[in-house]
Amino acid sequence: MHKYNIQCQCIDCKLREKTIFCGLDSPDLDIVNLNKNCMTFKRGQILFHEGGNATGMFFLTSGKVKIAKLDVYGSERIIRLSKEGDILGFRTLFSSEKYPCSAIAIEDSSACFIPIEIFYKLMENNLDLSRKVLKLLSEELSLADQKITNHCNKPVMERIAVALLNIQGVYGFEDDNLTINASLKRADIANIIGSTTETAVRSLSKLKEDKIIGYKGKKIKILNHIELVKVANKLGRF
Repeated sequence: MHKYNIQCQCIDCKLREKTIFCGLDSPDLDIVNLNKNCMTFKRGQILFHEGGNATGMFFLTSGKVKIAKLDVYGSERIIRLSKEGDILGFRTLFSSEKYPCSAIAIEDSSACFIPIEIFYKLMENNLDLSRKVLKLLSEELSLADQKITNHCNKPVMERIAVALLNIQGVYGFEDDNLTINASLKRADIANIIGSTTETAVRSLSKLKEDKIIGYKGKKIKILNHIELVKVANKLGRF
């Protein structure tokens, strides 16, 4: 089970100025601080379940999380990847009382849970925050449309190149400027592009054979960024 950490204070959060909370004044920060719960999650632990009652949203303070949904066959499909500073589960503000997806830690992570009624109060008090939340929702819908288009029209090799570029875009490189700063299972990569694990592995092997990618342990290195972009055919983000 996740553990609670009562040491975090909103006023001291190093991520606050880079998020939708950057415009909150001290009284609003005090409201969040008094009502939030800060938690830690081990790799593989679930922050919230698809179909679960949505009682609030999560502010990811460290680590990496995948947002996934089950398809009609019961297989996991990764909708997007999240990093520290991201807000998770906020779509419930505009939909039903159920979480539409699951959020699963892909490495040890921490997050602050903000009850939904507190977030409503913050939005009522702060027009700028409301605008930022609507902007996030619009961006999510746009990315979802792009992903559907890519999956319908593009072969697996192109989709996997797009996925690698976007994983790097989300998590960046390690200090060598080659290794993607995330350790994803091959099954996760397959779930991102909507293929079987075997198909994803074959595509990755071909990219490695062509010296476009390489490996550092379980992490993927982009050895030839220009060629990877060419394979991706300059598609949009997933």
